[in-house]
Amino acid sequence: MGTFALAVILLIITPGPGVLTTAGFGAAYGFKPSLKYVLGLFIGTNLVLLAVITGVAAVVLSVPWLRTLLLIASIGYLLYLAARIAFAGSKIAFMEAKQPPGVFGGVALQAINPKAYVVNTSLISGFSYAPDNLTFEIITKVIIMNAIWIPIHLAWLWAGTVLHELNLSHAAQRAINIGMALAMLAVVGLAAWTATT
Repeated sequence: MGTFALAVILLIITPGPGVLTTAGFGAAYGFKPSLKYVLGLFIGTNLVLLAVITGVAAVVLSVPWLRTLLLIASIGYLLYLAARIAFAGSKIAFMEAKQPPGVFGGVALQAINPKAYVVNTSLISGFSYAPDNLTFEIITKVIIMNAIWIPIHLAWLWAGTVLHELNLSHAAQRAINIGMALAMLAVVGLAAWTATT
């Protein structure tokens, strides 16, 4: 179980769309306004987890055209979120985001987040520690994953919020937002490259 918990920490803490948008929205809007989005991510990641456990994810992703459609939707939505972060509070932006996406935005991201499926599939199908009692293993894995997921995402939100609360100049805040958005774009590029290789 210890090896599994360590794997959860390492897989969840690494930058992906969920943690990057969490930190980005924390930096752009602050802690409390971004909590609804994090709640949506939490609901979404557990829906993905349920889809992985029940095999629905494997069936859906085994259809090539549907997998491609989901990848395109994922990339499009991640680009949209990157723009929301980059242009939050920017008067020169083509879109000025007054507030972060709410619960639905978080759920939607996780539903099309390639990392969510990869991480959940790896953790559920690997790291077996109770092969004689699969029900116990899956239930404890879900509990451990959620017990680690929550503080990690709140820590990323807090880290972004610290930047928000520094009362940086408008130009510095915009530079941070753009940096967060560029990190998101790097994740988008990596997801697209991985899917085509």
